[in-house]
Amino acid sequence: AANGVGSAPYNLLDVLTQYRGLSWSVGGDRNLSTVTTLPNILREFNPALLGFSEGKGTQSTPQAFLNQAIAGAKSSDMLKQAKALVNRMKNDSRINFYSDWKVITMFVGGNDLCDSCQNTLHYSAENFVKHIQQALDYLYQEIPRAIVNLMEPIHITPLRELHQDSTLKCPTWLVRILCPCVILPKPDSKALQDLNELNRAYQRGLVDLVESGRYDSHSNFTVVLQPFLRDITLPLMNGHPDRSFFSPDCFHLSQKAHTIMARGLWNNMLEPLGNKTKSQDFSADVFVKCPSEATPFVHTYDNSNYTYSKPTPTPPPILNWGSDFSCMDTAPSSSVPTSVHKLRPADIKVVAALGDSMTTGLGAKSQHYFQLSTEYKGVSWSIGGDMSLNTTTTLPNILRKFNPSLQGISKGQGLLAQKGFNMAMSGAKSLDLPGQVSALIQALQSSQTVNFQIDWKLITLLIGGNDICQYCLDQNNLSPQNYRHHLTEALDLLYKEVPRVLVNIIAVPQIDGLRKLKSSSLPCNMIPRQKCPCLIIPDDNSLELTKLKLINLEYQTVTEQLISSGRYDGREDFTVVLQPYLQNTVLPLSKDGNLDLSYFTVDCLHLSERAHSEMAIALWNNMLEPVGKKQAFNNFTYDRTKIQCPSEVSEI
Repeated sequence: AANGVGSAPYNLLDVLTQYRGLSWSVGGDRNLSTVTTLPNILREFNPALLGFSEGKGTQSTPQAFLNQAIAGAKSSDMLKQAKALVNRMKNDSRINFYSDWKVITMFVGGNDLCDSCQNTLHYSAENFVKHIQQALDYLYQEIPRAIVNLMEPIHITPLRELHQDSTLKCPTWLVRILCPCVILPKPDSKALQDLNELNRAYQRGLVDLVESGRYDSHSNFTVVLQPFLRDITLPLMNGHPDRSFFSPDCFHLSQKAHTIMARGLWNNMLEPLGNKTKSQDFSADVFVKCPSEATPFVHTYDNSNYTYSKPTPTPPPILNWGSDFSCMDTAPSSSVPTSVHKLRPADIKVVAALGDSMTTGLGAKSQHYFQLSTEYKGVSWSIGGDMSLNTTTTLPNILRKFNPSLQGISKGQGLLAQKGFNMAMSGAKSLDLPGQVSALIQALQSSQTVNFQIDWKLITLLIGGNDICQYCLDQNNLSPQNYRHHLTEALDLLYKEVPRVLVNIIAVPQIDGLRKLKSSSLPCNMIPRQKCPCLIIPDDNSLELTKLKLINLEYQTVTEQLISSGRYDGREDFTVVLQPYLQNTVLPLSKDGNLDLSYFTVDCLHLSERAHSEMAIALWNNMLEPVGKKQAFNNFTYDRTKIQCPSEVSEI
């Protein structure tokens, strides 16, 4: 669209102007002696060239002609642009659609990178390539006699240098709004590293797409990757970035830079595949090359005698939700610790759990409605022990890497399940916690495999979802104050009766995101309304929904207040730790940007085995983080290598 290309140096408002006639790849203002663009170079060979844009304006103006680029566009917009381009070509009487040869240049990706940190799944490299492929597939299907110049996304991070140099007086405040994910990350930060990796993944993805050969099955269409912007060097003046190469916002490119890009593209087009320039120094002199007598044509796959490399292998299918384990130091303390604050993972002998259906594993492995009532205790995130960590990620399966003789784990499913010390009950509310604790104490004391006085015990507690789901039906009994009362009663009982205990309390999740789960299935439409009416039934932005969100936050607040009160700090062998990774609950998204239903059972309410796996990893990693520095949000994305390791000197 060429925003701001012809703007005066400090006319910031004029960056909104689209100088399409000056655009490096498709502009045709004046001629090559005054304006360097790809069309003006081509007009030296064919003065009757058609399709270039002139003057100013949007893509819908007549003078835009075949320049269908849109300011602010992302890769997801390419198919729409491709369709608009084909429509204009077919309906313009000056163009012989089936006989005329066409050069189409596609360049996108900067805006995707600018917003990438706001939704990493939506802006993933896989989605970026998918969008480009959809547009190219359409062009391949619809347009005869065409060469598509596919530009690699520019190496974008060098542009940060203009906004790190205060002497340039760039409007960084504006670019932080336009491109936050590029400008805001601190130097050497993980965010900047992630941006660079994504940028390179975009570039590699396009290489793989073209190298697949899918656009070279016949001789009247091809896609050629032009990589001269893979690495760029900013021009300098007196040791500072040269602002004259940029529009007034220090982000979009000026006519000076468009000139260099037009020459770079033209020269790339004349270079054979396998020997193309892959970098651009904007401070270097770039001259327009000429076709040689030996090779007077634009280079393509065929006339370059190039052999495509094999594409990157497709990742193997996910067969289970297990995890890899890389920790080297798995030894227990040299002697059994007497302080809970010196506890190492291998010192834990017993696991137990309290809670509701999130802990019983209700429906976790269900494939249809009739399995929703089955409790899959063996895959429960906090207490399950089916199979091994390699195939089933649970907290006990992680701990068994440190202590293979761990006691208390749940196994199996349904009526044949071995519940171990899993005292959770589907449908339970905070009112039921004291009863669960009493049952746990009795089970621990009567166990033949547990030394009640000596063995260290890890108890994980998560409850409150059902209280919130039904709050509007019984506001007095399900108030945050009563929730705290029941939680206090349960913890007091543990504190009084059970020696050598570390209690994990998981912050009550924010449940309002469940309203966004949509599916055409009957269970998904009916069961949430039945089980969680106070969340699902109210209208958006209603007073009732707003109040429920506040109650949800109060549940979190009273839990934190209780734990930080010091009430349970009087014993050296007992502590309660808040694990806050669900405090700011982020529902996982699928590759298309929608909520990922694979984390939920077919009722769109309970957690699937995949979610149990992520819950276990997040809890374990939270346990290794010091109090005050624990991650207070979840990041549910599949990665077998997310399990962290304790340091040689650290305790839980």
